[in-house]
Amino acid sequence: MAPKYLTPTHTIRGTREPALSEVAAATESNGTATTEPARLLGIPLGDFGFFSSLLLSFASGFLAFFSTLFLAIVALLVWNSIGHHQVNYADTYRYVAFPIGLIVLVAALFFFTGTWLRRKVSGSR
Repeated sequence: MAPKYLTPTHTIRGTREPALSEVAAATESNGTATTEPARLLGIPLGDFGFFSSLLLSFASGFLAFFSTLFLAIVALLVWNSIGHHQVNYADTYRYVAFPIGLIVLVAALFFFTGTWLRRKVSGSR
């Protein structure tokens, strides 16, 4: 008999994947499978409260702003040094990072509060 870590129903962490019969048993009587909330990197996205959704939205906007700002400053540094230009570094804030941060913030607000509202309207939790 093969060890447990070599069988296809076990993962590295030792948690067992559901067998086909268990998946079939999880289907409802009308034939549709029960669904779990959407997950991103193992985080269930549908289980956040209102303030958690707002916090995640603003954190996404800040992350997008600062990562875009870093990349824009590095790109402008290379552009200024290679081409002997004198472009102001404040332009990276105004014209690159701030608009992208706002776009991601608005999109995240729609997504996370929409997920929260959908959960509240559907009556689950």
